[in-house]
Formats: sequence, C-alpha cells, structure tokens
Amino acid sequence: MSVVHELSPGWLLDHLAFINKISYELHQHHEPCCSKSRPTSSVHLDSLHMDSVSSFGASATFVPSTSKPESDDRGNCEMFIQKYVFRSELFDISKPYITSANHKECQESKEKEDLVNDVKKEIFISINGKKRKRCVAFNQGELDAMEYHRKIRGLILDGSSQLIQEGLTSGFLHSCSEKPNKCSEPITLPLDTCNLSELCEMAKHLPSLNETELQTLQLMEDDTSVTEQDLFSRIVENTSGFTKIITLMGQKYLLPPKSSFLLSDISCMHPLLNCKKTYDVIVIDPPWQNKSVKRSNRYSYLSPLQIKQIPVPKLAAPSCLVVTWVTNRQKHLRFVKEELYPSWSVEVVAEWHWVKITSSGEFVFPLDSPHKKPYEGLILGRVREKAALLLRNADVKELPIPDHKLIVSVPCTLHSHKPPLAEVLKDYIKPEGECLELFARNLQPGWTSWGNEVLKFQHMDYFVALKSKS
Repeated sequence: MSVVHELSPGWLLDHLAFINKISYELHQHHEPCCSKSRPTSSVHLDSLHMDSVSSFGASATFVPSTSKPESDDRGNCEMFIQKYVFRSELFDISKPYITSANHKECQESKEKEDLVNDVKKEIFISINGKKRKRCVAFNQGELDAMEYHRKIRGLILDGSSQLIQEGLTSGFLHSCSEKPNKCSEPITLPLDTCNLSELCEMAKHLPSLNETELQTLQLMEDDTSVTEQDLFSRIVENTSGFTKIITLMGQKYLLPPKSSFLLSDISCMHPLLNCKKTYDVIVIDPPWQNKSVKRSNRYSYLSPLQIKQIPVPKLAAPSCLVVTWVTNRQKHLRFVKEELYPSWSVEVVAEWHWVKITSSGEFVFPLDSPHKKPYEGLILGRVREKAALLLRNADVKELPIPDHKLIVSVPCTLHSHKPPLAEVLKDYIKPEGECLELFARNLQPGWTSWGNEVLKFQHMDYFVALKSKS
C-alpha cells in the first residue's frame, strides 16, 4: 500500500513503497542450459532490441523469457527469478532544499539590498528636487498568487501537521538527527542517454500504419518479431503477470505486469482513439509553460491551445474522473477551471494539494517562500455531458469528492516524478475501471500510459537488481 496514514485532511503516501510493491520480477532460464539450442544472435532477457539510431526500419526481435522449450534438452533448465527494486536513494530527502534559516537570511539580505537601493534612489531623486517615497509594486500575477496562498495556507499547514505527526509517531518519518550519516550524503542520479522525445520525432518519418490495422501490440508468450514501426505507432501491452524488458537504442526499460503504453507525442495519439476504448479516470500532467522552461532547452512545453486540443472527450467514459496536475501559477489554475474543463464538458468538483516534505517531516521549501512553494495543485472534475445520461440509471451511485484534500509525501529527486494517485482515487471510480495517464513518464499495472517520455522512469538505471533462484 502506498497509503501510510489516512486522516480527515488527506493521506500520507509512501511513493517508493508503491513502486516496489509492483512485481518487478523477470523470469529467465539459466543461460548455459537454455542457450544451447538458440542461435547466438538471439536477444535474451525478454527484450525488444533496436540496434542503433540509424537502424530505423530494420526489424527487432522479441524473445519471451518464458517461451516453451524447443527440445527435450531444455526440459531440465533452471528457472531464475530476478527481482528489481527502485533505488531508495532517489527518495532520500532528509533536509529541506531551502531551510527556514537560509530563507530568512536571504530575505534579510534582500531587504538590506533594497534599503541600499532606496537610499541611492532617494539621493538621486533629491538631487533633482523631486524626492518621494518609494512604492513597491507587484504585478497582477504576483498579487493573485499571494491571495491564493493566503486562502489555502491554513489548511495546508494544519492538515499537513496532523499527517506528519502521525508519520513521526508511527516511525514512518524520522528526525534528521536520528540519521546523521545520511543527511549530508550527495545523490548521484543515473544518466538516461536515450532521448525518448527525440525518438518520437524520428518516428514521424516512418511509414504510417494502415488505419484498419490492429492498433494494439500484445507482448505474448510466443516468440514474436516486431518492428520499430510497431513500437511507435501502436499501444504496447504487457498482458503477462511478470516483468518484461525492452531494449531501445541500447537502453533497457522495465515493463511492469498488466501495463500498456503508447510512446508518441501529441501529434500521434490516433492509436489511443482507434482502439475504441474509453477510460473511467484520466490523469493529466501537462508540460506547462513557465519562465524556467522557456530559458532551458531540456524540457518542451505546450501552449494552452495545444492542451485544449487533447482529445479527452473521445477518450472519456461516462462520468469519467479527470485529474489535472497544475503548477502554482494562477494563470494555469484559472485556465483549467474556466477554459480547459468547460471545453471538454468537464465540471470542476474539487481541488486537492500535493504537499512535499522531507523524510523528517519538514516542508521542502518554506511554506511562505515568495519564490517556490512546497505544494502543487490537482484539479478534479467529472465529465458531465455523458454522466447525465448515465445517472438516469438508479443503480449508478456517484460518491461525492471532498474539496481541498491533501496528499503528503516525500518527493522523488527525479524531475516531475509525481506521486501515485491510484489508491487515493479508488473510492471515486468504479471497481476495475479503465485508467489512463497522459504525459506519463512511468508505467503502472492496470493503467494505460501515454507520452513522448512514457518510459523515462522505467529505465534500468533507476532500479537495483536482486537475483534469487526459484
């Protein structure tokens, strides 16, 4: 369970535990025995292998680890189960990014700097005989942000305090002083040298599949040959009960059991639509435009107009729950509530908050920091156009969603690795409902994930292999 504690304000989550409860187990035959009757060029470890960037259009071979023996000589092969766990140090945040003391020091320094500047300005103005009192002006966006923070500050502080205290009492959270050796250890992040978004761009030059062709590629138990064209133009499904590995441009990715994904950008979403499947919950984490993103070439972003063009109405089932992650910019919050959701016939029903804390229970940023806040928002809505027809059925009961719930967790050090929502949303969607995540960067069992970086956090470098014999 990713939910460690549930109280009236919300939930205290363990993101790392959620990842590791997924059965990341690779079933493989012992190499010396099983390779006797295989060609030496076969690809092992249940992988889809692509040789190089220049090999687009060449075929790739998918070889399941549980394929049946080709001869009696393989009947005595030993089966090994290799288990993988997510690297725990990627959640080792024991101290705030900015401490309250540092924050206060920065504020005092800024005030001194402002005071010096004021004196210089007053001296300059007095020379011209036009001395006047300096007026500090905020733009409208800053004023809106301050007003929004003022409204939700109390509920964030009080609700988080209750959940954090519960975590400290149970031992889930620990004071930093209890683990002095870990508080200052630097974290070395793995390097993912495979740029998935660039691969999606390259894939646009591949021949398009016929619209009448099957839009889903199931990784079956039998040996199957597929091409790169298949991977970039179809939903890939791991329908088995164990983990599979695909190798893409020399980089390996783990596919959890019962998961599916489409690797593409917003211009190539048609395989999702052509499957004629609708979803009961759709979680969206748009690449919002902001100043830091515009200054950096590392991340792409979408304009509000592009986000509105996402075909949510065609993907949503009746009474679908739509959840959108939103930054703290009031411009984005207003856009989702006043433009985006209405354009999709989605009614806003609640606003939740993700509060980011350290493993010792402190906010990762000072709560009142004018620059970065320790929380982000989620806007929850229901598709109402279809829901009106569905709710005519007396058997259909829709549980109301409470407003301003808190999701409190230690964040991952990886950029945009959001906490899982499956367990906190389960009471508000029908059992065994179809789930979809848009702009995903990782996979989950029971979910379909889409995005141009959909395999990013499934990279093998983010996991540790634990090998055991079955």
